[in-house]
Amino acid sequence: MPVAEIGRVAEFVGGEVTIRGWLYNKRSSGKLLFLLVRDGTGVIQALVSLADAGEEAFAAAAALSQEASLEITGAVREDRRAPGGFELTVHSLRPIGPSEEYPIGPKEHGTEFLMDHRHLWLRSSRQHAILRVRHEVIRAIRDFFNDRGFMNIDSPILTPAACEGTSTLFETDYFGEKAYLTQSGQLYNEAAAMAFGKVYCFGPTFRAEKSKTRRHLTEFWMVEPEMAFADLDDAMELAEGLTVFIVERVLERRRADLALLERDLTRLEAVRPPFPRISYTDAVERLKAAGHPFEWGGDFGAPDETVLAEQFDRPFFVHRFPAAVKAFYMKRDSQDGRLALGADLLAPEGYGEIIGGGQREDDLATLERCIEEHALPRSAFEWYLDLRRYGSVPHSGFGMGLERTVAWVCGIEHVRETIPFPRLLNRITP
Repeated sequence: MPVAEIGRVAEFVGGEVTIRGWLYNKRSSGKLLFLLVRDGTGVIQALVSLADAGEEAFAAAAALSQEASLEITGAVREDRRAPGGFELTVHSLRPIGPSEEYPIGPKEHGTEFLMDHRHLWLRSSRQHAILRVRHEVIRAIRDFFNDRGFMNIDSPILTPAACEGTSTLFETDYFGEKAYLTQSGQLYNEAAAMAFGKVYCFGPTFRAEKSKTRRHLTEFWMVEPEMAFADLDDAMELAEGLTVFIVERVLERRRADLALLERDLTRLEAVRPPFPRISYTDAVERLKAAGHPFEWGGDFGAPDETVLAEQFDRPFFVHRFPAAVKAFYMKRDSQDGRLALGADLLAPEGYGEIIGGGQREDDLATLERCIEEHALPRSAFEWYLDLRRYGSVPHSGFGMGLERTVAWVCGIEHVRETIPFPRLLNRITP
């Protein structure tokens, strides 16, 4: 008897198949039992009757409780009314692992309770939908860069120095020396770009920010492309292409999951190029015109980004921020030395920045001065300065936060649901 995943039962219509999974739900109608069985690829309704399954299998099915594991064998038929569009008439059933008093039921549970039981909450249909979208976004990201000739270069998790200042670093002992969990793979990506031209890294990054907002995690994933012989406009063009590609892929392959999440698809269907591009100075004027107090020179917070996002139906770029609010490695604008050649891509609907990047400083003397101005330990950056000593070229790149992107695409409130096991200011378990 073939063993099949529920997601492939369409191939076995009219025949028999064995399915292994967990009991999602059960209801009874006299001498009939309707089991909803899930296996991670889908859900199927299994019909258990005395006539088809026999007394022993029927009794075993009746004794099953929520999330018990089991193996069932039966005939597959198409039924559009059934969950998933197919039904299994069970001929044999074998319980595998019991499940007594499963803590997550159909009643409402508080967020803290669900987070305490995150290892079980992952089994719910909503979390399945979110994490399937996350998986699709990851696939889309890799396909986008791989198909465009970018090489995946893995950057280190442990680093000897900060990429963007030391205030948000997790420090650890490294055989008697200080080391830090990485904030970004960018600096190493710049070295790789000087070797391979176009590269990207994709992995976990860490920020020790004492923030409890719906946009922040202390551990999150980021994809970071870097390109040699590229400027700010090249970075924005690549970011726009990546964002459009991700949204189109999810709309193509994960509509059912988006529907389960009750996502307004018209908002995603509006994500078409070109994206609006406004300068930081223009953004400040827009905020003031909207009656939102903001002074030129500051960095945008979540309320500022939300006010700006209300003016657009798709993601939009804000570029040329004051250099004082950007990292030491950002190249200055030759037309206005107060400005950095950086850009943020803000998602609509109040989801804020999903991409940040720009053009890197490629002049050795200027970069040396920037390191000194930011009071960074020069010894930790000598290797980085070597990139400007030996064949320096204009180069640019950006970082896209995976969890914020998934939250926006799914239309969900908090990033904690976009990663299997979230790490927050007040949570490191389960």
